[in-house]
Amino acid sequence: MRDQATAHYFGTSWAADAFVVATRIPTLLRDLFAEGAMSAAFVPTLTRTLEKEGRPAAWRLGSQVINGLLIVTGILVLLGIVFADQLTSSYAAKFASIPGKLELTVELTRINMPFLMLIALAAACMGMLNALRRFTIPAVAPATYNVVFILSIITLVPVFTGLGWQPVTALSVGMLGGGLAQLLIQLPALRKEGYRHQWILNPRDSTLHEVLVLMGPGTLGVAAAQVNLFVNTALATGVDGAATALRYAFQLMYLPIGIFGVSVATAAIPELARQAAANSHEDMRRTVSWGIRLMLVLSIPAIVGLMVLARPIIELIFQHGKFDAASTTMTAGALMFYASGILGYSIVKIVSPSFYSLREARTPVVVSLITIAVNLALNLWLNSIYSFRGLALGTAIAANFNAGILMLLLSRRIGGGDFARIGRTFAKISVAAAVMGLAAYYTEAWLHGLFPAPHFMPRLIRVGGAIGVALAVLAGTAHLLRLEEFSVAMGRILGRLRR
Repeated sequence: MRDQATAHYFGTSWAADAFVVATRIPTLLRDLFAEGAMSAAFVPTLTRTLEKEGRPAAWRLGSQVINGLLIVTGILVLLGIVFADQLTSSYAAKFASIPGKLELTVELTRINMPFLMLIALAAACMGMLNALRRFTIPAVAPATYNVVFILSIITLVPVFTGLGWQPVTALSVGMLGGGLAQLLIQLPALRKEGYRHQWILNPRDSTLHEVLVLMGPGTLGVAAAQVNLFVNTALATGVDGAATALRYAFQLMYLPIGIFGVSVATAAIPELARQAAANSHEDMRRTVSWGIRLMLVLSIPAIVGLMVLARPIIELIFQHGKFDAASTTMTAGALMFYASGILGYSIVKIVSPSFYSLREARTPVVVSLITIAVNLALNLWLNSIYSFRGLALGTAIAANFNAGILMLLLSRRIGGGDFARIGRTFAKISVAAAVMGLAAYYTEAWLHGLFPAPHFMPRLIRVGGAIGVALAVLAGTAHLLRLEEFSVAMGRILGRLRR
């Protein structure tokens, strides 16, 4: 819905490109120094502290991490604001060919930079609540960001237009307001758990030192996806509208990861940390195997569905206002190539933090550096063949490469990877997803003949009907193949819906 609102007002215009590129630096820094490293290093360390020393020690650690983040992100925000011109020109120089585009990108970059500090603090709060096995509020927090963002677009775009200001600035206001809301909604839950902030920062504290040691290399170990996306943005600036099309496609690709992948990983990471603390590698093998198999039965159908229905889905969601058929064509092409990366991104969310639970940060760092190099080489090659769509394909291949190497290395570290069982699940769900894909394709084509009008309701009928038939076929095929993990996953989803 957030992207729908953005697309309605700005489509894949050069103003939309400017905002997308202006978000890259704060978003990249967020994942390098805040969210990514937080989930990989802070949560396992905080969980161990809770288990061994109790809440007072955990609150002391949380306070020190927050205070450290305030200092580091504050410095980065100031540097980003001061050097926004040089930073933006270094990777978006091609924007200068359109009068005003580069200048607008620099201005929006300066406005967006404080988002880094807000989201870093929100990530710290999220980490503490997850370590306490309080998952509801951290899960709701990103939704508050989206609500504030959408309200800012709807209310401020007309106002800024009337005042003669750049209407796209409303997106930056929404970004900052949403980041603040995402932080504030978590504070009451933390206070209810007994947290009281302490203005202390002792670099010699052993638990803080452990977080810092893990977060240092961890900033590279879990940030490969954002670095790769950053490279894509830089390469895409040569095609007008490509940066925006890639962003919308990436967001749609990431939707099943955010719904299913993050949920599975969020529940698994504290458990893996406890098992690693108890040196129970057998339990870790079971948890990792079960998590990956759940990822498979949820991710592979999503991959097939997004590839088969890429254009109809984008027409339904985005094609209105200034988002026209040309924008749909660009975004659908990117989505089809991005979709295959869903599996890799999902698996990494379990496998990478497992190394940090084992206090082994070096392995994911090395693999991520290799992955970044592979992705860069693929992007340069595939961009010359498929234009900006090749950037999406290169990113997807690199994500799966990253996941595969990490799975192999983790299996060696914990004495096995249960690959035979994972392989059987993969084969079964791949067959079921292939049958599902055929059902989706032919159902959408049939419905298109019955309801050809290019309006919202006919599009909704076509996409909704195709997805409904596809899910029924998927469930039936999975039942015939006796796919236990699919039954469990669907049971949990339906159970939550009933509640």
